[in-house]
Amino acid sequence: MIHSVTPADYRTDASLRGAMLALNNAHAVELSFADEARMAMLVEEAFLAARIGTVDALLLAFAPGAAYDSANYRWFERRYASFVYVDRVVVAPEARGRGLARQLYARLFEAARAAGHERVVCEVNSDPPNPASDAFHAALGFTPIGEALLENGKTVTYLSLELSSSRT
Repeated sequence: MIHSVTPADYRTDASLRGAMLALNNAHAVELSFADEARMAMLVEEAFLAARIGTVDALLLAFAPGAAYDSANYRWFERRYASFVYVDRVVVAPEARGRGLARQLYARLFEAARAAGHERVVCEVNSDPPNPASDAFHAALGFTPIGEALLENGKTVTYLSLELSSSRT
């Protein structure tokens, strides 16, 4: 079952905060490290913050106009008026293989369409590589639209999925 994470949920539920931070930070290479304040800001600004289970899987996505300083988010904001940017999606190792990320994306696609957005966008690390994420996004129909070398030394590939052509 998918649950939304509201700013109030994050502020008042210490076990939820701890679980979100633990899952995020266990995958900081792919997602980027967050402390409690950073995660609170992400939840506050999110178009959609959703989880499955206590936090077996987590997705945070942003729409245009968010007060978010991510270089990747800003790359899309400079190019598109209508989009939802997936900032982070992660599944705990023990919960993998159950389709949880696909379920979170299906919820996101539904919410983005309902809000009138034209596309869902994201980036995937190409250096260091993330072949599982590459395969997952390709299976959903995402296509590469650009690349960037970030200040932290990572190289990313920018991906887009037109909502009219999504496979879910």
